[in-house]
Amino acid sequence: MAGAWSKMVVLSAKMMVMILMLTWTISAKEQLSSKECEDLGFTGLALCSDCHSLSEYVKDQELVSDCLKCCADDSEDSMSKVTYSGAILEVCMRKLVFYPEIVGFIEEEKEKFPSVKVQYIFNSPPKLIMLDEDGEHKETIRIDNWKREHLLQYMREKVKPTSAS
Repeated sequence: MAGAWSKMVVLSAKMMVMILMLTWTISAKEQLSSKECEDLGFTGLALCSDCHSLSEYVKDQELVSDCLKCCADDSEDSMSKVTYSGAILEVCMRKLVFYPEIVGFIEEEKEKFPSVKVQYIFNSPPKLIMLDEDGEHKETIRIDNWKREHLLQYMREKVKPTSAS
């Protein structure tokens, strides 16, 4: 009887894993807007593999589901092709003293990117708001801990160069 019971427990566990995987697959197809994701605390370029790693340590299915609705596909090819028409670097002027790398970018590198605007918003953490051709917000990325060279590299790769006038 004990052998049958342990087989039933193992079978139940396997079924639960399959149900969770199916739930993740279904919920991963549903995407939230960047504003909704930011309101939930998901900002930046979270990859879907990060959400799966999160699920191993956090047993809150709603949190994992929200993560999957806000994540970017891990495919190198799909991520490398995404570009934006411009960006807004948003930061609180009073907090700039805590972000010397961002100050360096603004003072010495920003002029290389005419389609990038700096916006000073009270109490805003440093972030990039990536814009499409219509100037609509497509993605928000927190850049608190970014080095100046990473910010520069990201801009070169993701912001379309503007045509010279």
